[in-house]
Order: sequence, then C-alpha cells, then structure tokens
Amino acid sequence: MKSWLLYAVLAMIIVALTAFFLSFYSYRLFEWPTRGHCSIRLTRADLDRSLELGTQFLINHQKTDGHFTYEYDWINEIYTQSDSQVRQAGATWGLALIYQDQPSLKIKDAVEKAMGFFYRHSKITADGRRYVVYPGNPTGHTGTVALCTLAYIEYLRVPSSDIYAKKRQRYLQHLGEYLKFLIKAQTQEGLWHRYYDADGLSFGPSSSYYDGESLLALVKAAKYMDHQGLQSIIIKAADAGYDRNIQEALRIDPDSRITKGYYQWSSMAFFELATAGWPNTEKYSDYVIKLADWMIDTHKTLWRTRNTAYAYEGIVHAYQLAVLGNHDQHIRKFACVIDAGLMKLTSWQVGSPMENGFIRRHPTQNPYAIGGIQNHAFESLLRIDVTQHQMHAVILARRYVYN
Repeated sequence: MKSWLLYAVLAMIIVALTAFFLSFYSYRLFEWPTRGHCSIRLTRADLDRSLELGTQFLINHQKTDGHFTYEYDWINEIYTQSDSQVRQAGATWGLALIYQDQPSLKIKDAVEKAMGFFYRHSKITADGRRYVVYPGNPTGHTGTVALCTLAYIEYLRVPSSDIYAKKRQRYLQHLGEYLKFLIKAQTQEGLWHRYYDADGLSFGPSSSYYDGESLLALVKAAKYMDHQGLQSIIIKAADAGYDRNIQEALRIDPDSRITKGYYQWSSMAFFELATAGWPNTEKYSDYVIKLADWMIDTHKTLWRTRNTAYAYEGIVHAYQLAVLGNHDQHIRKFACVIDAGLMKLTSWQVGSPMENGFIRRHPTQNPYAIGGIQNHAFESLLRIDVTQHQMHAVILARRYVYN
C-alpha cells in the first residue's frame, strides 16, 4: 500500500513539473525563436509598465546620501551586507539612462544625488584626473570610474534647458576629469588596468568588463559630448579589445567567460562606432551581429537560469544594425529572441502583471519589493544592478523593437 502511495506522489510531482515546464517553456517547444520562428507576445505597454515599476524600485532604494541599498530579500524583508562599488556606479548610470529616456524632476534629483555621492567620495590628482575612493574600499576599480563617466554623459545629453547653466558647466568639468583618469589608466596595448590605488595609480591586468565599460565611456564622450580628440585612442582600444576579449578568448574557450564579460559593453560601444560616421568603422557593425549570434547560439541566453538582461543590451543593438543593413534573417531571429527573453525576464519582476508563479505565491505591497527584478525565477534576492541592466534592456527594446 505504501509503495502505491509513493508512486502516486511521484506521479503527481511529475505531472506538476510537466505542467510547469509546458507553461514556462512552451514557446520553445512549439516555436523556434533562435531561427526566427515565433509569435511576438510582448507589447509596448508591457515594457512601459515594467520600466515604470523598475524606475520606482531604484528610486526607493536610494539612500539620503545618494548611493543605493545593494541587495534586498523581498520575501524575508531583509537587506544583505553585500555591496559593490562598480554596481553602485552602474545604478547611477541606469538612472541617468532612464532620465534621458523620460526626463522628470524626480528622476533628475535622484541622478544628481547619486552623482553627488561619487563626487564627494572622489579625489583629483595634481594633473587633473578624478577618481572614486569608495567608502571602505582601499582599492579602486576602473569600472567604477567608467560607469560614473557614463552617468555624466547620459545625464548631460538631455537638453541643457533642463539643467542650470552653472551646474551644467560644473558637471562638464567633472566629466572631463573622469575622462582624463580613464585615458591615463590604459595599458600599453590600449586596454585598461583593472585597479588603482588610493593615489590614483592604476595597476593590475585588464578586465574584460572594465575594458568594455571604459571603451563605451570614451566612445560616447567623443560621439555625444564633442571629445573628438579621443578617436584614435578609441579605435586602438576597440581593436585591442576585440583581439583579446573576443578572438583570443574564444579560441581558448568557445563559450568564454571573458567574452561574456565583454559582450554587452563591446556590443554597445561597437554599435556607437558603427553609427558614428567615422572613417573605416563599418566592420564594427559585423562584430555586433556576430556577437549576438554567439550570445544566442553558443552562450544560449534563452536557456540560462540566471538573469540575462545584459544579453539584450547587446542583442537589441544587433537588431537595430540588422534593420539598418536590411538583414531580414537576422531581424527575425533577433526580434524573436528579444521577445522570448524579455518576456521571461519580465515575469521575474515583483509587481508586474506578468509575474511568475513563485512571485504570485508571495503577494506583497512592500514598496522596497515592487519593481525589483529577481536574478533567478525562484530566488527572492533583488539587486540594484540586475534591475538596472534589465531597465536599460527595456529602454532599448522600446526604442528600437517595440517603437
């Protein structure tokens, strides 16, 4: 009798798991997004609501001094003790991107508070290079400075009438000082040292993440903030990064973690190069499209169990370049993958109309939970960087795919 009961319980578990699999992965069983065969399910309204919720989450997690609570367990309602200077700077950049997309006084104030935090916790060298000294961290990370630089760029791209003239001039000065630091932090081959000490002296091997973040900062500074003198430095860095972090890395490991770290940053930077109108930059368009193929076909972003919003920061740019180049097959493929991927990730957002079963089983009105994005379908930790990257992917998808 007991054995029959055991079999019955096992059968019920199998039926439940099968039902979950079919509900969650049915689009993969009956469609083929990676080959461009799909029904588009997401709408612009879905993404608008997601961005609204995610923006509120980031603002709710900003402290009075400008930086953010790093990680929150929304079911147990506790903050972890973890922190990351780079991801804190990334949240600042994320808010600046949201402000650029939809300027409002509330978001503007939040961005300025965050930039003020990093400005207060920075030093400047005798030759005018500004770098961040993050509280409690004796060693600085180059990516922190790169993301602060990007935050200033995106914020200052909003029409100047929204920023007082004197304040704008001050921010432009800060931007120039951060850029000077990034230029001096380069290695001989054109990549970036990973660390710097309390005196602003850069050291250590390069990091694919920081190579990409720093490259993107320089490209956007040249393209949008009139720092045209950076062009030769940028091209050298872009080619060195492509050789080291993509070609060489993939020869060693076809699914390289180095390439994964470089992926979205280089895709964004190469996109800006490909559309800058500078001489001999056509090849960067091919790089972005080939990288998106790698992310989809080799790294298999649709099958990853952790949050992969970073992938769509690159794939959406590849989609836009495919549109500009009339590459119909890639347009269909990238559109399907973007739709399937962002639909899954949107179901991991607390408070979303599309939230998954795990989130629905824990209904909440907690303002520190609503809008946050989980890093896994069944884990309740909400990190600022996960939400920030997904909101950027949502902004890009609204701009280029669901416009």
